[in-house]
Amino acid sequence: MAAKFLAGKPVADQVLEQVSLRVRELSGQGVVPGLGTILVGDDGPSASYVNKKHQTCAEVGIRSIHRDIPADAGQDDLLAVVDEFNASEEVDAYLIQHPLPDGFDFNEALGRMDPAKDADGLHPVNLGKLVLQQPGPVPCTPAGIVALLEHYEIATSGKNVCVIGRGPTLGRPLGLLLSQRGTDAAVTVVHSRVENISDYTLAADIVVGAVGVPNIVTPEMVKPGAVVISGGITWEGKKLLPDVDETVGDVAGWITPRLGGVGPTTVAMLLANTVAAAELRARS
Repeated sequence: MAAKFLAGKPVADQVLEQVSLRVRELSGQGVVPGLGTILVGDDGPSASYVNKKHQTCAEVGIRSIHRDIPADAGQDDLLAVVDEFNASEEVDAYLIQHPLPDGFDFNEALGRMDPAKDADGLHPVNLGKLVLQQPGPVPCTPAGIVALLEHYEIATSGKNVCVIGRGPTLGRPLGLLLSQRGTDAAVTVVHSRVENISDYTLAADIVVGAVGVPNIVTPEMVKPGAVVISGGITWEGKKLLPDVDETVGDVAGWITPRLGGVGPTTVAMLLANTVAAAELRARS
């Protein structure tokens, strides 16, 4: 493999070091940041991901509050927990782990959330702030990808970026982040209705898989020396499958590893959003 790895742990460690400092400052003011999580059903990967978030919270001094909702419960049970977390003084920010089982409406629950407590940055109000380049919680995986590029000093200004995927949790907000003032990339977002996607990826300096289709990015789609990031993932049993085929590393200049790429930075950005919400509470 010719490519260098865009390892997420060093980036996450830097972010979490700053989070820990901010938590200690808040503690001196009598404020303990709290992250809430809502898990609906018993999906194994989702449960594992939630556990990882709470483990990391413990490492940096953030309080964890968790609610399990059985898959055979109803939408009203989910909305009741949303209302509980909106009202709780112990919860500064929270998330609804997705995807949800059939019969639950994620968008309705998201819309019921207090935008100020949106740990994932996915509430319509916060996505609107992102469009307007106003301060607010930023979707965690896109923010982690930008942090990866900054950490490894990969220039984005004036560079061609191709994002494969237009979903509201990753592809769409990532395009906004990379094209806004400060990152200044020329971003093309492609999706399943676009013919000959490789025409776009081969012209890109940076390619991001953001669709959740295993190995959708292959070596033939990448120009030599390009930066290739797998943002989307899929689970096959207990095995994590990235959007980017590992053989892309034979062509690319930089590539995220199958494990330990964007995942650690996503969790770190989630906790950064949480402590920012706690700081707002401390100032109010």
